[in-house]
Amino acid sequence: MVIRASKVSVKTSTPPWLGREPAGLPAAVLQPAIEVALREDVGVGDSTTSALIDPGLSIAAALIFKEPAVAAGLGVLAAVFRAVDRRIQVTNLIEDGQCVAAPGVVAAIVNGPAPGILTGERTALNFLQRMSGVATLVRRFVELAETAGIAILDTRKTTPGLRAFERYAVRLGGGFNHRSGLFDQFLIKDNHLKLAGGVVEAVRLARARQPDALIEVETGCLEEVSEALRCGVDVIMLDNMNPETVREAVALIDGRAWVEVSGGISLDNIEDYLISGVDAISVGALTHSAPNIDISLEVGV
Repeated sequence: MVIRASKVSVKTSTPPWLGREPAGLPAAVLQPAIEVALREDVGVGDSTTSALIDPGLSIAAALIFKEPAVAAGLGVLAAVFRAVDRRIQVTNLIEDGQCVAAPGVVAAIVNGPAPGILTGERTALNFLQRMSGVATLVRRFVELAETAGIAILDTRKTTPGLRAFERYAVRLGGGFNHRSGLFDQFLIKDNHLKLAGGVVEAVRLARARQPDALIEVETGCLEEVSEALRCGVDVIMLDNMNPETVREAVALIDGRAWVEVSGGISLDNIEDYLISGVDAISVGALTHSAPNIDISLEVGV
């Protein structure tokens, strides 16, 4: 439980980033995004394919990973092909979340009408390459952080329109999702603090609006950490602090709130932040800087 107002807080037993998202991608999210992507690429029709390919031709094609990766988005790829032509069948040889250890692994076989496969190829690969890139980068962070029992979280720095897809890829990589958007918890950031009059007043206003909502405060110094503790907030974000200051802040918090570290954390410096008492590290680069994985669809298998 968390004792509200200005009393001492007690960290809840369950991390707030657990259990927030469905296991997969709901159809209500998946189908509209696919329709938009196909409309963007296909427009009024696939000029090249319609001119060159016999409408009655059926083919098989192999989906090949050209580099090691964590596969993410195989179900999305199949849904894209179904949206183009329901006769297209995708047989997965690996599963989402599975590691592809070496180049040349065939992840799936695509069978069906050649025009539909060629028309849907690029859109299907775009989703798969993007999502696999996110999952692969997340897995690298997770492998470093899990030795210290620290969760890796995403942020709202996602591709517009693709947040649900990228967040799903984060989960497949072993990471966790932070808040879904602006609507599902209070995250009081530096600009909020400036305009609201500081930590105490910002927390007071938030509680007055939604007394039982989870409250997280972004702090940039030990004074703000102390103020957040006095307010009994649920999560204290230590933003852009160096490792020594993080250690001081963790000692000050002393288990009374969940501790999230954020700001400038990379694969090169994350080990400096694997500090006892830190519960989670959030990394915007998971979704804004993950490189796409090289994957191709090759006809003639």
